[in-house]
Amino acid sequence: MELPRFDTASVLIVGDAMLDRYWHGDTRRVSAEAPIPIIDVSRVEERPGGAANVALNVASLGASVALVAAVGKDAAAGTLRAKLAASGIALGLIESEASPTITKVRLVSRNQQMLRADFEAPFNLAAKQLESAMAAQPDYGALILSDYDKGAIASPQAIVQAAARQGKPCLVDPKFKPLAAYAGATLVKPNALELQQALGAWSTEEELLRLCKQAMAQHGIKAMLVTRAAQGMTLVLPDGDAQHFPARTREVYDPSGAGDTVIATLGAALAAGATLQDATALANIAAGLVVSHFGVASVTVPELQLALAPEQSLGRGGMTQEQLQAAVEAARARGETIVFTNGCFDILHAGHVGYLAEARAAGDRLVVAVNDDASVHRLKGEGRPINPLAHRMTVLAGLAAVDWAVPFSEDTPEALIEALRPDILVKGGDYAESQVIGADLVRAYGGKVQVLSRIDAFSTTAMAQRLRTLP
Repeated sequence: MELPRFDTASVLIVGDAMLDRYWHGDTRRVSAEAPIPIIDVSRVEERPGGAANVALNVASLGASVALVAAVGKDAAAGTLRAKLAASGIALGLIESEASPTITKVRLVSRNQQMLRADFEAPFNLAAKQLESAMAAQPDYGALILSDYDKGAIASPQAIVQAAARQGKPCLVDPKFKPLAAYAGATLVKPNALELQQALGAWSTEEELLRLCKQAMAQHGIKAMLVTRAAQGMTLVLPDGDAQHFPARTREVYDPSGAGDTVIATLGAALAAGATLQDATALANIAAGLVVSHFGVASVTVPELQLALAPEQSLGRGGMTQEQLQAAVEAARARGETIVFTNGCFDILHAGHVGYLAEARAAGDRLVVAVNDDASVHRLKGEGRPINPLAHRMTVLAGLAAVDWAVPFSEDTPEALIEALRPDILVKGGDYAESQVIGADLVRAYGGKVQVLSRIDAFSTTAMAQRLRTLP
């Protein structure tokens, strides 16, 4: 997959703009007035936030962007104007006498937020004010509605319908309004909490899909993208099918602004001609990049290009069994061959890496099933596992050979093999074919069983024993 030509795209953003202030300093003392730390502020940083951060993210990708939002008549508005204009963003800011520019002040010490103070009062803009400001902006290829529920967008329907009349896609990043407020939108992107408040809780992937499909049908929403933090993103398509995008394997340093990055990348990619699935895949990568930075940040084209290196796949990572089932079915529909292997992978060593690379070469997609902590303890005994499941999954999902990693809690993976029906079941060369669990099941439905090359001198158990003898 190649990056779209973002420089051909134009995006209009309507929403709640904010100014994010960061007061940085060291904390060495405790106040005598109250049991609270004292931060010696040494640096003040100011960044566009909310819808203004969405605009900055779009501009960072090289697309043309205009922002319509409400601000106060104050110094914060002047700061916001200057920063946005410096990034080449066309501005349609509506000034309010009654409300200040929304400002969030974060006190930060050693890259940890200690306190946040918000300065805001709800805006009360009439729909005609927004429509007039939108009409004054250049033509656009996609419209993003960034609704932080601060009052700038009292009537989302007027904006959605304005985009519909012009035949332009309208992408909504909602807050806690009813989904009916966004009826007719091209795509609505709630996070898991927002969706739960709007539609109720779910316990399975099937229930999540059913709730989304019902809401889409009821409100005329063409697609929904549910962002789920460490569980990645789930895209429910116009035909009712769903595609899951695992979270990119990366240390989460600060999740601030990740939702802004997702909707910005999605809108810019669609405006540049990308498909909805490709645009979502790019947005997922961008979110993984931005959470590795402290504070609200933007993703650039060079960062995306690096993340899209040829050896990387857009649909890789750790999954639940339900998510994996859907991914396998989609891959099989594309004619791809599914290879399956399993193990504890407690201490990943060179033998594992070689064996997994050989397994991946046997087909198009490699599924690695990983024993959870309780089953490793039952199989390996006291003191095992050395590395918990989350760590083992992260390392495996980061290997180029592994497409999908999935945990299982039973002692054997037979139930998972039966559910997935892989084309090829493989095990390492230290097994005889008669010892491969699930072999009879796979052969019964016409699949193949392969025992791979043996790589001597590597044993997790032996490594664990040696580690225990170290001083």
